[in-house]
Amino acid sequence: MTEILKRVASRVFVFDVWLLLLLGLLACVGMATMQSAVGGTHGRFAEQLRNFAIALAAMWVVAQATPQLLMRLAWPIYLLGVVLLTLVEVAGTTRQGATRWLDLGVTVIQPSELMKIAVPMMLAWYFHRREGSLRVRDFLVAGLLLAVPFLLIVKQPDLGTALLVFAAGFAVIYFAGLSFKLLAPIALVGVVSVGLVLTYEHTLCDPEFDWVVLHEYQKHRVCTLLDPTTDPLGKGFHTIQSSIAIGSGGVFGKGYMNGTQSQLDFVPERTTDFIFAVYAEEMGMLGGIVLLVLYFMLLMRGLGVAWSAPNTFTRLLAGAISMVFFVYIFVNIGMVAGVLPVVGVPLPFMSYGGTALLTLGVAAGLLMSIHRHRIRRV
Repeated sequence: MTEILKRVASRVFVFDVWLLLLLGLLACVGMATMQSAVGGTHGRFAEQLRNFAIALAAMWVVAQATPQLLMRLAWPIYLLGVVLLTLVEVAGTTRQGATRWLDLGVTVIQPSELMKIAVPMMLAWYFHRREGSLRVRDFLVAGLLLAVPFLLIVKQPDLGTALLVFAAGFAVIYFAGLSFKLLAPIALVGVVSVGLVLTYEHTLCDPEFDWVVLHEYQKHRVCTLLDPTTDPLGKGFHTIQSSIAIGSGGVFGKGYMNGTQSQLDFVPERTTDFIFAVYAEEMGMLGGIVLLVLYFMLLMRGLGVAWSAPNTFTRLLAGAISMVFFVYIFVNIGMVAGVLPVVGVPLPFMSYGGTALLTLGVAAGLLMSIHRHRIRRV
């Protein structure tokens, strides 16, 4: 009887306690903020509870997997994702000018979400197979494996998801041993590009100027970032109102459910991409610091899991998941604060969204699985 109970316990209690505690605290903060954002009456609060339950179930299921099973699933999941992205191009469903969804009859899916997990798994599997014999061509192949889904997602267009997929894949490539000397020219080009944009802002943002490589709405996002007052009631409204909400919170905040910008409906998308503005207005700078500390601890725990991972595949995968969490946090808070362009990137475990939470749950489950099969470092 004792042996049976031990076996059951080993299957049920598969969570890393510290990681689960951090996720639980973030979920509590997220649900409390959601309650304030919807005014306590909207059905979205109940829907978010359901989303968290689904994410928790997904995390538990994935945490059961062994590293060997994850490696066997890596390339089939990646291939499936690429096929689905290709089908989106051919027969995708268009909403609000973007073709990102695939209607399967019984449900509608967004294949790009799958690639947030599939791309790092595939690249981690590839570098694991090439361990001990890495050459420059291996990094070129990895770059191609990343470029295919990235370009397909950019074409939809979905810049936010494409950014997260790129971050996940690039993290694997970098952790696999990509030389910093190869990154320096890219960083230099980025710095020069930002300088040119700032220098020729008026010319670039002229309505007659064609950016060629960007869609019109993406051009507006960049120009709005540079000067949101050029269109205060249109493209710049999100940035202006979220900045006012964050600033008006001061050091200690206005108190729970007492934020004027959010409660009076000035903050747009306050349950999704701009939920941090609601939180910062009510909890102030100190509350923001507490939230950032929780996120920092989450990132450190993820990197700790990577450090004790049993092999190259799990080490690269855990490191990539940790960096994806970082990009989620950095981009969302940056755009809400007005220092980055507005893109569709939710705040982890805070923003409303079933698909995003499911993806985050699966990512957390992968960390749990890797932690279960860790090695002991002295």
